[in-house]
Amino acid sequence: MDELLASYDVKQLKTGDSVEGVVTSVRKHEVWVDLGPNGVGVIFRREVGQNPLNEGDSITASVVDPELDEGYALLSMKRAAKDRGWGELQRLFEEQEIVEVTPYDANRGGLLIEMEGIRGFLPVSQLAAEHYPRVSDADKDEILTKLNALTNKVLRVRILDVSRKDNKLIFSEKEAVRDDMQSRLTKLKVGDVVEGVVTGLIDFGAFVNVDGIEGLVHISEISWERVEDPRKYVKIGENVKAKIIAIDKDRLSLSIKQMSDDPWMAEVKKFKKGETVEGKITRITPFGAFVQLSPSVEALVHVSEMSDDESIDPEQLFKLNETKKFKVLEIDTENRKIALSLKDVK
Repeated sequence: MDELLASYDVKQLKTGDSVEGVVTSVRKHEVWVDLGPNGVGVIFRREVGQNPLNEGDSITASVVDPELDEGYALLSMKRAAKDRGWGELQRLFEEQEIVEVTPYDANRGGLLIEMEGIRGFLPVSQLAAEHYPRVSDADKDEILTKLNALTNKVLRVRILDVSRKDNKLIFSEKEAVRDDMQSRLTKLKVGDVVEGVVTGLIDFGAFVNVDGIEGLVHISEISWERVEDPRKYVKIGENVKAKIIAIDKDRLSLSIKQMSDDPWMAEVKKFKKGETVEGKITRITPFGAFVQLSPSVEALVHVSEMSDDESIDPEQLFKLNETKKFKVLEIDTENRKIALSLKDVK
């Protein structure tokens, strides 16, 4: 038989081969296929797939077993479709094509996606700035709610990693928008004023989406006042104007406070070196106490300027929000610092 097959230049079937054939019989539990020189194949119903078959249909199937005891080849159309799917995914990965996908579910780690009949994953870290679920540490449960809002929504992605051997398929929305984002970044420079939408608030600042580019307003750049909680100054969804103070790869560092003049510079003119001033204690630390002299001017009385007693404890000497008189020792306008003395007043 082997010699006969060889004389017709017919290759013997092997597991995993892709074969073409014509449906000869469609039964309740199986479909029979004429494979020409390769004989006859059978496909069990569960391996046919969703599309109905009729006698005379031409099909492509994958060889599961080249020869059963009865002499038939066991075939699978599902496996053939999956084989083609992996091949197409590998091509898309190698050519770095941008494709559209629709997530069908979500978990706290990201979005579940099916493409070419193969299930894959889009991690949260690979979402574009527009869709990244910015939540504070205290609201981590909210991340799933925000990800669920992206299910059944069309996203443009690139394949980040694909491996049939490991049954791994990873998508990235961030990579799909990177080229366009880099193009927009080249048009921006430090000092530019931009508009954006606040997408997230955290203890150290606010995230702002500037036309698809992620920006961060550090807590120190939100207001000229001392900011303890960013949530008291901006809200999620709010449109804000900010100045670009740095560009780091694909992220902007922004400043909202620099959109207005520094009130410190105007108010500090009211104070003179050597004069006695009155201020309210706002913070007490082991090295000294901070004193509010005006709405925008805060000064420091160092522990060495509190008393001649070197063992003095600032927490024993001061109480928060109490008002005391001090002597102005130094005014450093370049570094926005004022040094005070309590002992010189006494």
